[in-house]
Formats: sequence, structure tokens, C-alpha cells
Amino acid sequence: MAESTLTQSRIPCLDLQGQHKQIKEEVFAAWEKVYAQTAFSGGPYVEAFEKEFAQYTQTQFAVGVNNGTTALHLAMLVLGIGPGDEVIVPADTFIATAWGVSHAGATPVFVDCTADTWEIDITKIEEKITSRTKAIAGVHLYGQPFDIDGVMAICKKHNLYLIEDAAQAQGARYKGKEVGGFGEMACFSFYPGKNLGACGEAGGITTNNEAHFKHLCSLRNHGSTVRYYHDEIGYNYRMGGLEGASLSIKLKYLEGWNNRRRAIAKRYLSEIKTPKIKMQHQPDWADSIFHLFVITTEDREGFMQYLNGHQIFPALHYPVPCHLQKAYAHLNYKPGDCPNAEYLAAHCVSLPMFAELTDEQVDRVIQAVNLY
Repeated sequence: MAESTLTQSRIPCLDLQGQHKQIKEEVFAAWEKVYAQTAFSGGPYVEAFEKEFAQYTQTQFAVGVNNGTTALHLAMLVLGIGPGDEVIVPADTFIATAWGVSHAGATPVFVDCTADTWEIDITKIEEKITSRTKAIAGVHLYGQPFDIDGVMAICKKHNLYLIEDAAQAQGARYKGKEVGGFGEMACFSFYPGKNLGACGEAGGITTNNEAHFKHLCSLRNHGSTVRYYHDEIGYNYRMGGLEGASLSIKLKYLEGWNNRRRAIAKRYLSEIKTPKIKMQHQPDWADSIFHLFVITTEDREGFMQYLNGHQIFPALHYPVPCHLQKAYAHLNYKPGDCPNAEYLAAHCVSLPMFAELTDEQVDRVIQAVNLY
């Protein structure tokens, strides 16, 4: 058995090479057009993608920016969130959700996740709301929508904004509707490793509010709507033309790639039987696109070493919850404040998940996990 595992091909948690081989000729042909027009910063290829992505997310407007963290920052600024304000943020998310709040000068207030979905726990939100609270940033974690109706009800009750952090959820659906149009704005990351990833860094914001759209466009472009005339302090947060062109091509393939991820996840969910791991609960109303397939196990190091011995290489997302990060030590959170998020951080493992995984590779992962 040991000898056979050594000869097996390596299965990484993520491999982008297969995807890019598939679309290389299309991407390079599009880049030739961008190059010929020298449309490198903003321009027609970004504008084309913005229209396509707005249509895809069933929203009125989409704004391309240079990364997902920027998207979150601009969303806060457009809503007037700044120093002295607070924003509710799940403790279990990638740190950029909190960065958007902090970059605006406001304070993230961390709330625990549930023990089963690992999404923000709506029963814990109201106890964290103060007179300074201005918004809730809900995260569609690992590609699975959070309880949007539950969070929106709290927002309406307390007159708060809802911001969707959809950085991991391009194509996910909540009760049959694409995420991205439920809150005031939704923020997307098009980091290369995302389900819809640019060939480079990129991000985006969707909204159904025309005033928000116009303000976002100005802020990302030095606070300007007319060249060299600046209405407010702005930023150079534009998306590049090469990134926009590559995203337009990838968007055509996204549903197929997402459906393959769903098929792989369905096998993991139904065929992995070992009681030694726990998987993210999938509510009936959540149609995940499985950006990540995260499980928990009591002996994480032993489990990962075991899989490595079978030439399977999982990853960690995320080993330290936001409220215990050194960057937020000044907020005085301590271990035990968000116990579910802390348990998840200490026991999480991300199994291989990308659309180009073969059936044979999926078989190997399932078999290895079940034999652990």
C-alpha cells in the first residue's frame, strides 16, 4: 500500500493550470485586442465585463476595481461609514472583510458563527449592536450564502445597512436568486484562486442603487467624474483592462465550472462516511458554489499528514479567527469570546476542490478520507 501511494500523482487543494490551459487561446486573443488599443487601465474591456457581471448577478450596476479588499473599503465609504462607527463582522471569515471596515476608519465588531453552517450566528448579532453600529457585513463563507433573510430582518429592525461579502460566492444562490443584489452593495473578489478569478488582481461591487454606483465610480478614480477635477478625496482603485478581458472570457465558463464543483461536493457529502470528520451543513435555501470544501477533524495535524502520505495535499482556511488576530489586539477580544469560530479555526481542513479534479482523483480523496 505504501509503495503504491508513492507512485500516485499529486492532488493539490487547488490547481489553476488546467483551467488556464482550457481558455489560453481565448484569453491571449483578447489580450491582443487590449494591447492594440492600449486599454490597460479601465476602458472598454472593463466596462464590458461590468455590464456582463451585472447581468449575471441580476443587478442593475457593477463596478470593477483592483481587488476585493478595495471593494469592501469603497462600500463602507459610499455608505458614509467612518471614524466612530461600528460594523458587525463574522469572526470566521478572511481578514479582508474586517479590513474594509478598518480602512474606512470604523471598528469591526466580531460575532460568532453557528456550530453547523459556520456562517454568522443571527442569534448573536443584536447583543453586539450599539448606537454606533451602522451596518452588518454578511459573508457567503466558502461559497455558501448566509441566512440573508435573518440578517436583513435585523438590519430593518435597527435601521442598519446590509453589505454582502460575496468574495467567495460568484454564482451562489439564496432561495433561487443569485447573491449580489440583496444588500445595499455586494463585494466580490476576482483573485486568481476564486471561482471567477482574473489573470491578476481584481474585484467588483454590485448594487441596484444608481447613486451608489456613481459614487463608487468616482471614488475608484481619484474622486473624479471629469478628468483633473476632483470632487472629494479619492483613490486609484481601477481595474485593469487585461483583467477585465480575462474575466469576460471566464464568466462564460463559470456556470459549468460551478456545476462541476457542485458535483464533486455532492460526492464528498454523500460518500464520505467516516465519523472522524464533520462537514459544513448545507441549508435547503443555500445553493453553494463550493469555492472551498472545508471539514473539521479533532486531529488536524495527523489527518493532514495522513493525506499527504497518500499524495493528497489539503489546505487551511483559516487557522486564526479575525477577533484573535494580532492586528486587532487593541480591541481586547480574548479566547472564548467566539467559541464556534475558534473551534473551526483550530480544526478546519480544506479538501481538494477545483472544477478540473477528475473522477479518479475524487475517488482517491473519498477513499483516503474514509480509511483515515
